[in-house]
Amino acid sequence: MKFCSHCGGSITERVPEGDNRLRFVCSSCETVHYQNPRIVAGCLPVWEDHVLLCRRAIEPRRGFWTLPAGFMENGETVQEAAVRETLEEACARVSDLELYTLFDLPHINQVYMFFRASLIDEHFCAGDESLEVRLFRQADIPWSELAFPTVGRTLEYFFADRVQQTFPVRNEAIEAMRVARRQV
Repeated sequence: MKFCSHCGGSITERVPEGDNRLRFVCSSCETVHYQNPRIVAGCLPVWEDHVLLCRRAIEPRRGFWTLPAGFMENGETVQEAAVRETLEEACARVSDLELYTLFDLPHINQVYMFFRASLIDEHFCAGDESLEVRLFRQADIPWSELAFPTVGRTLEYFFADRVQQTFPVRNEAIEAMRVARRQV
């Protein structure tokens, strides 16, 4: 950030009075420009003993499989974002959303929230951000072709929890080194 979006003045990085972190501060009007984590919301859509995955048509990780998810927009709830992203990426309608996994990725300033959801019907297809959308049984999941560690962990939890038919909310931090190893 180089210029203030409020007055156009130059930005410096410093700790504002009463704060304890470096922030972008306008040297003219003193506006503090906070930068906060971005929230990614998505669904784990389930149909009988299958889960719905999308093959990404966009970077990062184009061509890899993922759960339908994306950044929240202003003015929507996390559930609304998850439903919207599922509709946009898989043209799929879901119901009965329950928060399932929550991942903190502090090294990229993101928080991922996935909801277990039921597909309303088997009508789905690739949206603009997907090359392909398919239902997978556990044995057929393309584990080595998953786009992100958050997707793999959510699927691992789901298939383990499905045995007991108990689906607690899972919360985990994913550190940078672990991400780099899993994406190779």
